[in-house]
Amino acid sequence: MKQLFLGMMALLLVIPLSGCGRADEINASSSRTAYRSVKMIKNRLPMEKRIEFEVSFWTIRDTYKNTDAFLDEVGGKNPEEIIAKGREIYQERKNAGFKDYDKYQSWDDMIAQFSEERLAQDRNVKSDPREQKNSQNVDYRMRSM
Repeated sequence: MKQLFLGMMALLLVIPLSGCGRADEINASSSRTAYRSVKMIKNRLPMEKRIEFEVSFWTIRDTYKNTDAFLDEVGGKNPEEIIAKGREIYQERKNAGFKDYDKYQSWDDMIAQFSEERLAQDRNVKSDPREQKNSQNVDYRMRSM
């Protein structure tokens, strides 16, 4: 009886976990879950891999216009696989004379340029001028939240 009880408890603990996917793979059961997975995965990546992962994902999305084909392509893939697929698509497009890739010498060159642009955007983010003017005014901060 005691073994039956322990077996049932173990089963009850394992069953809910069996439906969970791996945290480093894209859950492509729908577009919404795929985008949510990508966002969570991206936030866990080191900064130097985030842009490459994002560019790869959106390159794949641009290539597979049909949503079902796109979800089949990215479903269950981890960041390294997404990046590898993005590189592959880049090279295929570059070889085919894709106009937007003319300005880049290589995949790495394109990612470096996107990274520089992202850094420039981050530096140019302007805060609310009221925040700077009233930085000592606690009342202002509480009302604006």
